[in-house]
Amino acid sequence: MAQVPQRFFDALAVRTWCGLSLRALGRAREEIDAINVYPVADGDTGTNLYLTLESAVAAVEAVFAAHELDDGAPEAADGPSLAETVGAMAHGALIGARGNSGTILAQLLRGMSQVLTARSESAHTEGPGLRLALRNAAESARQAVAHPVEGTVLTVASAAADAADDAEGDCAEVARAAYEGARAALAATPAQLPVLERAGVVDAGGHGLVTVLGALVETFTGQAPGPGAATSAHARVEPHGGVPPQAPPASGDEVLAGECAVTEADRSDEPAFEVIYLLEAEDAAVTRLRQRLDALGDSLVVVGGDGLWNVHVHVDDAGAAVEAGVEAGRPHRIRITHFGHGDAHTAGTGRPPRERSRRAVVAVVPGEGLAGLYAEAGATTLLARPGEPPASGELVQAVRRAHAHEVVLLPNDAELRHTAAAAAEQARAEGVRVALIPTRSAVQGIAALAVHEPERRFDEDVVAMTSAAGATRYAEVTVAEHRSWTTAGICQAGDVLGLIDGDVAVIGADVTEVAATVLDRMLSAGGELVTLVLGDEAPGTVTEHLEARVRAAYLAVDTVVHRGGRQGALLLVGVE
Repeated sequence: MAQVPQRFFDALAVRTWCGLSLRALGRAREEIDAINVYPVADGDTGTNLYLTLESAVAAVEAVFAAHELDDGAPEAADGPSLAETVGAMAHGALIGARGNSGTILAQLLRGMSQVLTARSESAHTEGPGLRLALRNAAESARQAVAHPVEGTVLTVASAAADAADDAEGDCAEVARAAYEGARAALAATPAQLPVLERAGVVDAGGHGLVTVLGALVETFTGQAPGPGAATSAHARVEPHGGVPPQAPPASGDEVLAGECAVTEADRSDEPAFEVIYLLEAEDAAVTRLRQRLDALGDSLVVVGGDGLWNVHVHVDDAGAAVEAGVEAGRPHRIRITHFGHGDAHTAGTGRPPRERSRRAVVAVVPGEGLAGLYAEAGATTLLARPGEPPASGELVQAVRRAHAHEVVLLPNDAELRHTAAAAAEQARAEGVRVALIPTRSAVQGIAALAVHEPERRFDEDVVAMTSAAGATRYAEVTVAEHRSWTTAGICQAGDVLGLIDGDVAVIGADVTEVAATVLDRMLSAGGELVTLVLGDEAPGTVTEHLEARVRAAYLAVDTVVHRGGRQGALLLVGVE
């Protein structure tokens, strides 16, 4: 379906652009991941860009939802302003930024926001204002990077701004010029960056920006620009004097990033860890932090302002990078990813490689208690702290840590579907047979793990685990963080919410009462086993009450209780 074109860059255009960009990145994510060879060949640039923009979209939608609650007319004159909407977009991208390219994308959006907010005397901006916004975006992103490198997303952003400067006319003309300029710059990136030329690909981050600018064209014209060679992730250049890149050897001497061979020599000088955190700090402290982190590592990007910053750096000493943040202010949402160059168990030791096991289960779990439970059952676990879902690079590292020929991957969260899929693809490229079971909750993962039999044929084991997970309804009891519309009505901040299979089913004030209502609704459809996972912040008596309720009202149903630790939700419920 053709998109209804927007005439001006106003609040609705921002909302449209964000939505179209997210869909476009969703379609291009795997292609972008496959060509990710710089600055680290960890195959997650497309996923990181998607997740960064997903956070921006959520923030924009929250602004519109707040106005719907107030007047029921998000597109009316008293709906959100342009300044409100671009501010939410920039803030959402900042707090959700993932990876090097995602952090730079967040600063590009912030740079646009700064110009558009300054023009807040008008409800919209036209072509000249969009030109200024694109220029400020490119310049602010370049300033955020400690050592800008040509042939990257920074080059593509600058080319887009240059082309927009020469455009006359309305927003559609400016957007189209920026897109075409970015496409041409992207096609030239292999000639500017040797690692791209050797791999025979264009820059992954630049490809993502071209995708976002293509969505901007669609916002103002109603039609997505047609794909060209410059924007195709599978359009290969001819490195090394016209010799096409060869297929990598099976010896393991080279590491695959999607379809691209990247030698260990290319990676020998790369730091071991990626460190990202949000930081509350004053400008002067951030200036000192930049100097400290620049001495510790590379790929340093610090974006943000007004007291809130997103810090990204590649280092060998992750602890020192975090300590530098503590000295500068208050870091939170700390994310540390080990790049896992080579086999961490044997590299440089002279010992023979550790023998791979036949099969392993890798699971993302939301709390320390569940991590222990899964580990006791033989799974390799990756802890996802509340508000800090893992990146695909962390999932790939967990698969490597499992050190098996076959891996069953349990994401245990519907929001991790794209991340887990990207991790699975990268692991397959490294020679591991991976099956992704789309578990949406840790209780579904428990059910799958209960029927796991390593000695069974891989396909049979995956089918049995998938069937067990699918036969388990899941629910959670949590506390609303803000006022919003739900499928059960309007909730206020502080209300207790009962979600069944991802949808809000109950709104109440008492944790035990809401949990009992949720459990009754789930068991009304039948069940044989109830699994309760209690979070640290839940009242300790809630499971006792639920167990007694099941014994009294559902004679043929068994109940199992686990301690989940700091898992985010007060209570997780599974009914098999």
